[in-house]
Amino acid sequence: MTVSLTMYDTPRPWKSAPDTGLPVPPLHPVRIADGPGAQDRIFAHVERQLPAGGIPAYRAARKKGVRSFLLWADEGRTQPLARLVTQSAEGHRVIYQVLDAYGRTIGTITRRNAFRGGGLRVRWTVSQAGGPDAVGYKGRLFWWAVVWLVSPLIPFAVIAAVFEAGDLPRAPRRVRWRAGGRMVMEHTPWEAVLLHAPGLDPRVGAALAALLASFKGWYRTSWDDQVQ
Repeated sequence: MTVSLTMYDTPRPWKSAPDTGLPVPPLHPVRIADGPGAQDRIFAHVERQLPAGGIPAYRAARKKGVRSFLLWADEGRTQPLARLVTQSAEGHRVIYQVLDAYGRTIGTITRRNAFRGGGLRVRWTVSQAGGPDAVGYKGRLFWWAVVWLVSPLIPFAVIAAVFEAGDLPRAPRRVRWRAGGRMVMEHTPWEAVLLHAPGLDPRVGAALAALLASFKGWYRTSWDDQVQ
């Protein structure tokens, strides 16, 4: 059975926010569906976790790939579900840990940059205890070749998109993870992480969906890159 986890950009306001006079960070839902055609439901509510320096410090650190998210099981922020933290961000490789509600590691996600990181494409590696590493690459080499061939025309496409109120051109975004010779996960262009193999923790899948959604590229503001 394939389980899909989808992260949407549209935030949800906190209904029971206390009146402290300070802005309340929005929640971003991750929806889950158990199989094709199944009715989806909200699995997690995600928010960024700010460091001591607040938003300026978070935005400065995220330029190096640093991310920190909280995943809640409920909209009132009373039931912690998981947490994504950055273990290390050195050179062209960033390692993230997914922790459960008690702070125990349930998964590790590693992002290796393209080119200077040692490959032609961004590589995502997802590790869970008791299972083989799942390795996926962003896009297919064929479509990257197409993008590189038409790259001189991209500025004209951007201008056309602005005047026509359309969307800007996007680089290939599909990622397919393989472990033990078979595909176990997939990230589709509509921002859903599909878990194809039993035993994959949906909390890790939800954290991965939120993490992938935070890498939008230069032309689009990511959900965690808010100025307030």
